Amino acid sequence: MSYLRSNFLRNENVFVMTSSRAKTQEIRPLKVLILNLMPKKIETENQFLRLLSNSPLQIDIQLLRIDSRESKNTPTEHLNNFYCNFEDIQNENFDGLIVTGAPLGLVDFCDVAYWPQIERVIEWAKDHVTSTLFVCWAVQAALNILYGIPKEDGVR
Repeated sequence: MSYLRSNFLRNENVFVMTSSRAKTQEIRPLKVLILNLMPKKIETENQFLRLLSNSPLQIDIQLLRIDSRESKNTPTEHLNNFYCNFEDIQNENFDGLIVTGAPLGLVDFCDVAYWPQIERVIEWAKDHVTSTLFVCWAVQAALNILYGIPKEDGVR
């Protein structure tokens, strides 16, 4: 089930274009992939979807899941219904990728359980995504992966 077709977004006052209206537009939808690393996934999704829906453009959103561990804060049914796995989209191209932050603070990258998957997605994005937006902790991760810049703890 598509996240954008669900009544969930309408109930959250997020604009959702109907299929019939979308078919009359003469431009293809922007394909945007969101890698949501936040524990409270639904809240974070809603924040981004509200921002992205405030546009006259059609935007086809896909939510990406890279960690198969059970979530403590998001129902499994929600993840199964609305998130795809990396293997499902690895051969596709996207106009945009948004990688959210994660509450990992000073945790060393190598100690993050899903660090190899984050590396894989960011490396994959170089060839499959036109533009990428990293938010919060994801900025530190991207700087490390793409440019070898280590995370600093702010203490000097």
